[in-house]
Amino acid sequence: QVQLVESGGDLVQSGGSLRLSCTYSGSSISLYNMAWYRQAPGKQRELVAKITFDGRTNYADSVKGRFTISRDNTKNTVYVQMNSLKLEDTAIYYCNAQRIISPMNEYWGQGTQVTVSS
Repeated sequence: QVQLVESGGDLVQSGGSLRLSCTYSGSSISLYNMAWYRQAPGKQRELVAKITFDGRTNYADSVKGRFTISRDNTKNTVYVQMNSLKLEDTAIYYCNAQRIISPMNEYWGQGTQVTVSS
């Protein structure tokens, strides 16, 4: 059974930084594309950043240049470094794993709260 556990969420002032971690347990993380999503109150869940099994990345326009996603397959962990945080980055951040070969299962973590204050 695959489990994703996020950590690192916190209350931070505008302009500050946080690093979120997502620790994966189960079969090899190298078989998964990994991503971070977020959901703010009253809004739909949205993709923040994605990193493929082979290290390619893409970002939401709203976080480009401020967030960096990375993965360490040896530690079964995915990170997102978030710099220059803004009030609108306040949300619950979720880790997502998508298996790249059959069965192409998808998994979600429980989420970690990020609150940016002025």
